[in-house]
Amino acid sequence: MKARVKWVEQVSFLGETESGHAVLMDGSPAVGGRNLGPRPMEMLLLGAGGCTSFDVIAILKKSRQAVSDCYVEIEAERAETDPKVFTKIHMHFVVKGRDIKPDVVEKAIKLSAEKYCSASIMLGATAAMTHDFEVVQE
Repeated sequence: MKARVKWVEQVSFLGETESGHAVLMDGSPAVGGRNLGPRPMEMLLLGAGGCTSFDVIAILKKSRQAVSDCYVEIEAERAETDPKVFTKIHMHFVVKGRDIKPDVVEKAIKLSAEKYCSASIMLGATAAMTHDFEVVQE
């Protein structure tokens, strides 16, 4: 896998992926940015959320769960001194659908967290990772 990050101006950078996608990252006005895109550390959280969501949906579909919606809300804390790594990350999943079995959702999240989600597992090397979920029956 390859990626390229090019400086645009001030503290704005254009990230380009090998698959042909691009995202603009920028800093806050407090550090000279114009708030034109997510911060690089926010991108890490989005990547972990996307990775684990991919796993959870795949596992739920294989388990024949009638999922109509799924999202994960992520809260993180960072160290106060450099390097300001993530120290705590909490992921709250909301799974909606018909006849969704909570035990299947719990198993899917656990499998993602412990076996499949490379991004979460890497972040878990420095951060205490926690998860919970709710099921909304339709």
